[in-house]
Amino acid sequence: MSDPKRIRIVFLGTPGFAACSLEKLVQEKYNVVGVVTAPDKPAGRGQQIHQSEVKLSAVKNHIPVLQPEKLKSPEFLEQLKQLNPELMIVVAFRMLPEVVWSLPKMGTFNLHGSLLPHYRGAAPINWAIMNGETKTGVTTFLLQQEVDTGNVLLREEISIGANETAGELHDRMMVIGAELVVQTINGLSDNSLRAQNQATFISENEILHDAPKLFRETCKINWAWNGERIRNHVRGLNPFPTAWAELKRDDGTLLPMKIFSCQFGKGIPVGLPGTINSKLSINVADGTLIINELQAPGKKRLYAEEFLKGFKFT
Repeated sequence: MSDPKRIRIVFLGTPGFAACSLEKLVQEKYNVVGVVTAPDKPAGRGQQIHQSEVKLSAVKNHIPVLQPEKLKSPEFLEQLKQLNPELMIVVAFRMLPEVVWSLPKMGTFNLHGSLLPHYRGAAPINWAIMNGETKTGVTTFLLQQEVDTGNVLLREEISIGANETAGELHDRMMVIGAELVVQTINGLSDNSLRAQNQATFISENEILHDAPKLFRETCKINWAWNGERIRNHVRGLNPFPTAWAELKRDDGTLLPMKIFSCQFGKGIPVGLPGTINSKLSINVADGTLIINELQAPGKKRLYAEEFLKGFKFT
């Protein structure tokens, strides 16, 4: 049995979700010998150079940082070999070529925000809520050629609150996921983990849902949907990339509105789906949807009452 705190680890990740796991490893005194993250890039209106959350964490903790543009470049591969990793950990990073993930003798494992094989893909947290799931989870698995299909090391189930948003679930999940990363390292170190094929987690006749990347059109509300589906769609995209719909103004122009929260009342609609009754009460297929928070282009995010004070329409 080897000491898990002595394993030479290279950590790969970019956003805050990944930085939480990196901070956990540093706090627990694991031997993180290097970090790989996205290159710095200009962002925002001022186009100031933005550093990833993982890079900020690594610099703060005096860990060497690699920021390759191309993961197959000879220069990057040589730098990676110089770090002599025994284990690599991937959290919220881009797809790795085999020449990278096959490098460490203990392999490379990934932390994914779902109970694999359910919700493979780029946006598992969003899609789980959008589809009305009441549970999800986090999974660590060994990387292989096809994305999110590797053998499972550990899974932990997480319940989803009836009104929980994607942002709230994300924040809970990244803490639980960081702990699962530590458990996975320990289990690999003492050989107590047995990687299992994802097929063993699929029940007979069970339907698997994917979690593809979200695009603008994916986020648009269809008022012909039933009210609960629209409510789940809205909370599953809150705070980002955000559900939206077009408000038809009195002069016939369309104004795209971001919608952050709403509530649904089941019943018989009093008009066609998508029409407004009063204030921001909207007819849907099986009742009425009331918009609670929204944002007009170039304006601040507002509660409906504040929005209506400055926006008049019939």
